[in-house]
Amino acid sequence: MIKLDFTQEDIDELNYLRFYHPDPMVMKRCETVYLKAKKLKTGQIHDLTGFDVKTIRSHLHLFKNGGIEALKHREPYRPKSELDKHKLSIEEEFRQRPPATIKEAGERIFQLTGIRRSDTRVEVFAKRMGMTFRKTGGVPAKADLAAQEEFLEKKLNPSVKQASEGKLHLYFMDAAHFVWGTGFLTSLWCFARIFVRTSSGRKRFNVLGAYNAITKKLLTVVNESYINSGSVCEMLRLLRRTHVGEAITIVLDNAAYQRCKLVQALALELDITMLYLPSYSPNLNLIERLWKFVKKQSLNNCYYETFEMFKTGINNCLNNVDKMYKSQIASLMTLRFQVFKIDQIMAG
Repeated sequence: MIKLDFTQEDIDELNYLRFYHPDPMVMKRCETVYLKAKKLKTGQIHDLTGFDVKTIRSHLHLFKNGGIEALKHREPYRPKSELDKHKLSIEEEFRQRPPATIKEAGERIFQLTGIRRSDTRVEVFAKRMGMTFRKTGGVPAKADLAAQEEFLEKKLNPSVKQASEGKLHLYFMDAAHFVWGTGFLTSLWCFARIFVRTSSGRKRFNVLGAYNAITKKLLTVVNESYINSGSVCEMLRLLRRTHVGEAITIVLDNAAYQRCKLVQALALELDITMLYLPSYSPNLNLIERLWKFVKKQSLNNCYYETFEMFKTGINNCLNNVDKMYKSQIASLMTLRFQVFKIDQIMAG
């Protein structure tokens, strides 16, 4: 026989919890102990509630050992999978060769362990290991990952810090070439397949942009022929007129027209620091994200009847980067840069 002592506060709380606690199991426990507090015997509690005698005794022991708090405590149910014993070997296999589908993952798990599971259970197991379904990304085969990391730590991050402190103006510069006549078609949620008119012709609208990492302002030099060293020199003069007597640093890639003697000589004359990225490092040039945004905003699934309308659509987006699109740009153009790790690169 289990002897229990109850205060009036215990009885009042049990009476409340047996009706109003959000967990049905806790309500049952409190019902059992409340009836015991009302001097009912185990058999009588069984007759009233239908609870198994062993269950009633377990509820009473809970209260005896831990009080009402013990009745309210629930250990979350965590089912054990037979695959857990093979978790390390499965994880090692999938880190070396990530599966493309859950069906493939299930088949490879079966080959590795001899255990067959449904696609649903394989997906649950994969998520418990920390895996998620992500689109693969591209990294230039010739990219020097060590050089990128060194550039980020020793040159780019210090420049970002100085710009944040107001000691210099930090710009990211690059050119984009928009071709009228190229269909920028993407997927849509629709009831039937949608067709978008596409223009004829291959006219190019070229934009050399310089994006201020701190003020979020964009400066542009545009033409319909080619971006060359003359375009870069024009941009350098525009930057110097914009920031008279102030320090300017530009982050840019190694395109020949940006690194030629003419450009470097003018940069030296105008006292502008040119911070050249390691080769094949678009992930470290902030303005690359802006070009993707412009294409998405002004070109995807859009038809422009004339080349002039095409240019106007792009210019409207570029001119509103720090106005109409300010909130979208703020979350996109953060000063966090992706650096690739060796274990993220899939073997050939």
